[in-house]
Amino acid sequence: MNRTNDKNFMNSRAAFPLGPFTPYENNPILSPLGKGWESANLYNPAAIVVDDEVVLLYRAHSTDIVSHIGLARSSDGLHFDREKNPILSPSEAYDRYGCEDPRITKIDGTYYLTYTGWDRHSALLCLATSTDLHNWTKHGPIFSDFDTFAATKDARGFDWSKAGVIVPFRIQNKWWMYFGEGCIYAATSSDLIHWQPLSDDKHPIYSPTPGSFDADLVEIGAPPVMADNGLLIFLVNGAVRTLRSDGTYDVDYRCGQFAIDPDRPGQVIARMQIPWLAPQSFEDLNGMIPNVTFVEGLVQFHGVWLAYYGQSDTTLAVATYDPRIDRWGSHSSRF
Repeated sequence: MNRTNDKNFMNSRAAFPLGPFTPYENNPILSPLGKGWESANLYNPAAIVVDDEVVLLYRAHSTDIVSHIGLARSSDGLHFDREKNPILSPSEAYDRYGCEDPRITKIDGTYYLTYTGWDRHSALLCLATSTDLHNWTKHGPIFSDFDTFAATKDARGFDWSKAGVIVPFRIQNKWWMYFGEGCIYAATSSDLIHWQPLSDDKHPIYSPTPGSFDADLVEIGAPPVMADNGLLIFLVNGAVRTLRSDGTYDVDYRCGQFAIDPDRPGQVIARMQIPWLAPQSFEDLNGMIPNVTFVEGLVQFHGVWLAYYGQSDTTLAVATYDPRIDRWGSHSSRF
């Protein structure tokens, strides 16, 4: 297996399952601001360590709900200074109503940003690249004729492929991506730009688990890390939905994990039976979409794991795990 020399992945001292994580007592760490593009809601961040700082690329919008992606930096992972202007905004037909829900990976000096392009019909997984986090080249939607809900009772019947994370090293001489909302799929690439799914949309590698916290929907969370026991770890968002009398749904988004053997990268071999994060604070329970904890960013910074997540699609929070102190079973939560 070929890997990069990125210290965040090579010396992570991770094991499946990763945690326990504890929500930061002073959450939210970023909230809507001002009267412009980030004035109404700010949430769902990607995270990466750059020059000994944590950098967040977060989704935000005003009351028009047209999302842009902003950037904020921190020297401690908790207190952030944000830039005035977004770094990625709608500009194409496929993302004209929003650049949403970013995930980021750096490989050989290039940042690969996956995000959801929203045209008010299809949510399309898109790719953009940059060498400086400010000047981006958009490569457009990654998949066509693919519905990541096709294997569920809620099949869209048209292109729908939001959420994707790129593994930062080659496996079996290929680049790998895990993607999907509804169900989760795998894809491979030789150049990190063009991607081929392992299967059609009727055959995911991971589906909702009846009777569990992810009974109705699973969505890929943060980019993976390599564990000491040889497993790739993924933080996954799962949901249970309750139908209202008016035909809409109440939701409950919680975060789980699953593992994949690098020798069989298209097959899940383990999953957490309980969530590691669930709505509990006021901000988790109240907002534009109540009852949502939605993780998209994960870094190890100064020995501590930091998981960044959106709270009810309204504010941005962090949960921490220090492997030098925390152990499963000591003060881990049971939701």
